Amino acid sequence: MTGQYRDEQAGIYLRPITRDDTHLIVEWRNSDAVRSRFIYRKPFTPEGHERWLETMVDTGKAIQMIICDSQTDRPLGSVFIRDVDREHSKAEYGIFIGEADARGRGIGTAAAKLMLRYCFQEEKLHRVFLRVLADNLRAIGSYEKAGFSREAYLRESVFLDGAYRDVILMSVLDWEWRKNNAAEEG
Repeated sequence: MTGQYRDEQAGIYLRPITRDDTHLIVEWRNSDAVRSRFIYRKPFTPEGHERWLETMVDTGKAIQMIICDSQTDRPLGSVFIRDVDREHSKAEYGIFIGEADARGRGIGTAAAKLMLRYCFQEEKLHRVFLRVLADNLRAIGSYEKAGFSREAYLRESVFLDGAYRDVILMSVLDWEWRKNNAAEEG
């Protein structure tokens, strides 16, 4: 799997999450830099993450990968799809770069492209979507570079930090992904 989901230019690869990654996930998701960009902001605990692994990852309702540095194998962050809906062939995408020195280097865009390839080739999904806070312009730009398109603007959709915040819904469809990849490879 790691050989297939690698981006040498970005210097990363994806590997499946293991229980040994729990301490990193908890540390990363509880950091202010990561938590402030998420809609779900409750503190992460090792027990909560173990429940996530048991009820979501182990059952196939979620697929989570660790983003690793190609040279050192150091974990840098995570990508995942959740609420995998086999009937309608769709899932919700999420990502976070946990290591501060890995942010702002294009790793998020590269990881999103690798995960989309996994979603469409391995999982045979038709639609992958995400929700992003409308003021997270850096993430929106990264998602667009990876192939996502904006499809809805949800005004005052969530209440965070004492205020209502807007959310943008973005998605990519399998045929769009195949068309874009054919253009890149051709």
